[in-house]
Amino acid sequence: MSDKLHHPMPDRRTKKGKRLEESGPDPYVLHIVKQECELSLRNELYNLFYNWIGHSTWSLRSLIGSLELVDHSGQSITYFCSDGFLHPLHQDALNWMEDSVGKSAFSECKRQRVIVTVSGDEHDCAALKDYVTCAAPLYDSSGFYIGSLGLVVKTGQAWGLLETLLDSWILAVQQLSMHSQTDVTSHNLTRQVYRNERELRKWEILFQTTNKLHSQIDVNAVLSVVIDCIQELYPFVNLDLLLSQDYHSGSLPVKLLRFQQAENDICAKAFMEGRVFVQEDTLPEGIRRREIAAPLSGKQGVYGVLHLTYSRDTFDPAEISFITLLADAAGNAFENAKLYEHSNLLVDELRLINEMTQKLTQSLSLHEIFDFACRELTDIFKADYCSIMQTDDERQRLIVKASNFPPMYHEHLSMGTGFTGLVYESKEAVIVSDYQQNDYKPSKLMELSNSRSMMAAPVLGGGEVLGVILVVHRDPHYFSYDNFKLLQALCSHIGLAITNAALHAELQRLVIMDQLTGLYARHYLNTQVQEMQKKDFCGSLIVVDIDYFKQVNDTYGHQVGDRILMQVSDILATSIRETDIAARWGGEELAIYLPRVGKQQALRVAERIRERVMNETDPRVTVSCGVSDWFWEDDKISVESLFYKADMALYQAKHDGRNQIVMDQSRSLTS
Repeated sequence: MSDKLHHPMPDRRTKKGKRLEESGPDPYVLHIVKQECELSLRNELYNLFYNWIGHSTWSLRSLIGSLELVDHSGQSITYFCSDGFLHPLHQDALNWMEDSVGKSAFSECKRQRVIVTVSGDEHDCAALKDYVTCAAPLYDSSGFYIGSLGLVVKTGQAWGLLETLLDSWILAVQQLSMHSQTDVTSHNLTRQVYRNERELRKWEILFQTTNKLHSQIDVNAVLSVVIDCIQELYPFVNLDLLLSQDYHSGSLPVKLLRFQQAENDICAKAFMEGRVFVQEDTLPEGIRRREIAAPLSGKQGVYGVLHLTYSRDTFDPAEISFITLLADAAGNAFENAKLYEHSNLLVDELRLINEMTQKLTQSLSLHEIFDFACRELTDIFKADYCSIMQTDDERQRLIVKASNFPPMYHEHLSMGTGFTGLVYESKEAVIVSDYQQNDYKPSKLMELSNSRSMMAAPVLGGGEVLGVILVVHRDPHYFSYDNFKLLQALCSHIGLAITNAALHAELQRLVIMDQLTGLYARHYLNTQVQEMQKKDFCGSLIVVDIDYFKQVNDTYGHQVGDRILMQVSDILATSIRETDIAARWGGEELAIYLPRVGKQQALRVAERIRERVMNETDPRVTVSCGVSDWFWEDDKISVESLFYKADMALYQAKHDGRNQIVMDQSRSLTS
């Protein structure tokens, strides 16, 4: 026989029947756990019926009719027909509800809650007049009426034993349900044991992970421990670590936390509000996707976010508390590691600043300070190029004094343009993460060197900008905020070194310069002549004296006398080469030393000075000059002898009538 199994779908839902104690005797209890969902109960009854049919094929061979499984409302769940049996209700969707087919064994069984047989003429439905129906009530293990199991046979058959046959079949179904329930219970227990073991393992891992986290003092190690823990417990989860600061690691899934769309981004919300956010959505394929954003919180703030994404319905909501604890432990460990890292960085920075300050103070030469600072800054920040500019307030420009980028050396930059102008005017440091995204400030160094990252800081001294330092690199986002702060700290020490060197240079200038005339002092001239006599082969000395200078002071006053002295000094300074040395010899006497110059050329210089003084002074004065020279073949070469001969020649010029030049007491050139 070719038996057929049918499973019609329900077209409506009704509430379940009364409990077992309210119904009659002989209950048929199936070991089915009470189901809140109507569809789940129908499916479980169907599966049980299907399994019983599979185990009872031999016993059902004698059946000539239909075995019916009906729910508590009277709708058919499924039925089993013998071969060749035409079901009387095949056109009515097998609906055994009383309002549809009237009286039947199924409606009477639902009402009386006992096994019931209804013969052909007792049926209200015309289609059932030639059939006998027999039905027995079914209950779940909680005592609720869940439906009935029944038979439909032709009236011509021996239907007297239908109730006995149905009773035996229900007992068989009941035994199968007991076995099935035992299997389900065993399976549930196994699952519960697995969940308990996994839960225990999870907390063991959390304990071990927490111990590992607190034993780490390296940021990279802390992040690795967190990632390993999550990947071990949740291998199906996609994990990202979002940090609020730049972090460079090629081996860890670390990204920069961005806040452009903070309103719709649960990671940004978790960071700003310091609590866990969970979000669910449905992908176009109909797959549900869940996101969890847990903040890495420490005692001093939030440092990042753990972002978990998964598309499987396997994540227990209780796991969120576990993720929260793990994120808190990771946040505290990350904070401790960052504090340790920061303390080491501060120690290194202080050591670096101390070493650099010591080296800077070892030199009082501005040129050496600029070159040393350029080399050190390039090395400290691992930069590609560095340029140091000094201000020239008189000409309103910045002059490149040191640079490891040759095209920039000795460049003159306007104070009002570019990043250097911005730093000069604002007295504030500037950091540029990506110059290619900059569209409002040009930079000659950045463009010529094809650099992307830049730090620019002012060099301050006494509240004034002494210069500007540029440190650049070809890679974008290269310099960190810690680099930026360190550069500003170093610039203050460089500014102090430049100020000290400038003060020292000014002090040296004051020592060797005459304050009234602006010429060198006599002792400086003596020292320089002595040094030049050691390396040169010849030289000449001109001693100049203003004629009748006492009369000028008595006639016009000392202020006019000082002005005349300054006018003559300016004429001397503008009548000689840069390598020549003009000095105030004493009172109204001035002197000029001409290195590597013979007496004839010295006489021409002296004559030029005499003529200019006579024509350019106001009030008009004249000068007398004494000239002496030395040659390497002379028997006695000394500063004293050179000055003595020039002084004697000057005495002779004055004795001979003034306003003239005398060479070595014997040779003269009159006006």
